[in-house]
Amino acid sequence: MKFRSTRGLEKDMLSAQAIINGISKDGGLYVPDEFPKVYDELKKDTKVKYEDLAFKVINEYFTDIDDAELMGAINDAYNDRFSVEVKNNFLELYHGPTCAFKDAALLFLPQIMKRAKKLCNVKEDITILTATSGDTGKAALEGFKNVEGFKVVVYYPKNGVSAIQERQMSSQEGNNVKVIGIKGNFDDAQTGVKEIFGDDEFRAGLVQKGFILSSANSINIGRLVPQIVYYFYGYFNLVNQGVIKLDDSINVVVPTGNFGNILAGYYAKQMGLPIDKFICASNENKVLTDFFETGVYDKKRELVLTESPSMDILVSSNLERLLFEASGRDTTVVSELMKDLNTKGVYEVNEKIKGFIKEFYGNFANTEEVYKAIREVYEKDGYLMDTHTAVAYVVKNKYVEDTKDDKPALVLSTASPFKFPRSICNAIDIDVEGIDDFKVLEKLSTKTSNKIPTNLSGLETAKVLHDEVWDKSEMRDALLSYLNA
Repeated sequence: MKFRSTRGLEKDMLSAQAIINGISKDGGLYVPDEFPKVYDELKKDTKVKYEDLAFKVINEYFTDIDDAELMGAINDAYNDRFSVEVKNNFLELYHGPTCAFKDAALLFLPQIMKRAKKLCNVKEDITILTATSGDTGKAALEGFKNVEGFKVVVYYPKNGVSAIQERQMSSQEGNNVKVIGIKGNFDDAQTGVKEIFGDDEFRAGLVQKGFILSSANSINIGRLVPQIVYYFYGYFNLVNQGVIKLDDSINVVVPTGNFGNILAGYYAKQMGLPIDKFICASNENKVLTDFFETGVYDKKRELVLTESPSMDILVSSNLERLLFEASGRDTTVVSELMKDLNTKGVYEVNEKIKGFIKEFYGNFANTEEVYKAIREVYEKDGYLMDTHTAVAYVVKNKYVEDTKDDKPALVLSTASPFKFPRSICNAIDIDVEGIDDFKVLEKLSTKTSNKIPTNLSGLETAKVLHDEVWDKSEMRDALLSYLNA
C-alpha cells in the first residue's frame, strides 16, 4: 500500500515514511492509494478480539511494517490499557488511560512510530508537536511518555479546556514531555503548529541541531488508520447483541471537531462496512453543519466556548481528506480550496462535491439541548453520557425527525462523563455551586453511584509539573526554549 498527498506533491510513499513525516511537504495530508475491501473476510468472526481485529484492519494499510512488529505495536498499545464496550447502542471509546476516545489512536501511534523510525533509519530524536482542545494532548503525552527517541510538546488554549483536562496535562510525568499553555483558542494553537510545520527554514535549523518534527494530531495517518478498527468492532457487537443481523446497514453518529473520527468511519465504509448515513454532530461551533447544508465552509466567525470543549473548533483539518475523495481525488481542486481557506477564510465546493457529501447529515446541539438529553437518558435508563456524546444523541434525534430514517444507529461515546463533572451535575440537578471541579467529581460519583475512573480519581492531589504560559505568537520560542535549541 502506498500513500499520497491530498495536494499532489508527494506520491508512492510507504506508510512508515508517511507516519514519520506526519504532514506532506506541500501542506497536504497523506491518504491511501486505495481502500481494501475486507468486510466479507472480517465478518466471518464477529466475536473477534479487539487486538486481532486491529491487526487485520491496520495490516491492510501499513504493509511495509513486518507482521510481528505490527502485532507487537498493537499489543504494547492496547493490552490491559484500552477496551471498547457497546451499551445501549453507545460505542464507549473512553476505557483507556485518559478516559477519552483519543486513546484508541494515541496509544498505538507511539508504538508504530517507534517501529517506523527504525525502518526509516532515523537517528535523530523526533519531537512530536501537538495542539489540543483538551483530549489529544493528554493522550499524546500518555502514549509517548518515556518512549526512547521521542519528545512531546503539547500546546493547549490556557482558558479553553476543563479544569480536569488541564490538570491531567499539567501533572503529566515523563522525562520527554512538555505542556505549554497559550493565550489564545484551540484554532490559534492548531494554526501555530501548522505554521511551524510549514516553515522549512525553521525546521531545517532544528534538523541541524538533531531534532525532527512530527505530529500526533489526527492529520497523521498513523493516528487515523487505528480509528477505523472500532467501527468494525462496534458493528460486530451490534450483531452479537442481536440489535442487527449481519450485513444490515446502520447509521453512525459522531460528535465532530477536527473531522478525524467521522472520517475513519467513512474509510470503514469504503472497506465494505455496511454504513448508510454519517450523522455529523456539532455544538454551537457549527461550521460543519453549515458546510453540509450549503457546500460553503466559512471559518470567519466567533469561536464559542462551550461545555463540549473538544469540539470547539472552526478549522476541521481532516475534512481535506474527504474533499480529496469527493472531488474524484483531484489535487488541484483540493489545493485551491485550502488556499481559499487560508487566504479568505472561506471556500465553496463545486456541484460534484456537493452531490458527494449528501452521504453526510450535519446538525448541531446547543447547551440547553445537551443538558436536557443528559437528564432524559439518565432518568430513563440510568445511563450517564458526557457532554460530547450528548451532542451526538441530540443530533441523532434531529436526524430521525428530519428524515424518518430510524434504522439502528451507533452513537460514538467519546469521553467519560467524569471528565466534565460540573456540566453533568448541572444537567441532572446536582447542586455543585461554589465547589471545585475535583470535589464535583466525588459528588457526581456519590449521587449517581458511578465509580470515578481510576485515572481521574487522584488528580486533585497530583503535582503540577507544567505551568508555562506563552503568547500564541511565541509558540516557536516556547519550543526552542524547551529543546535548548
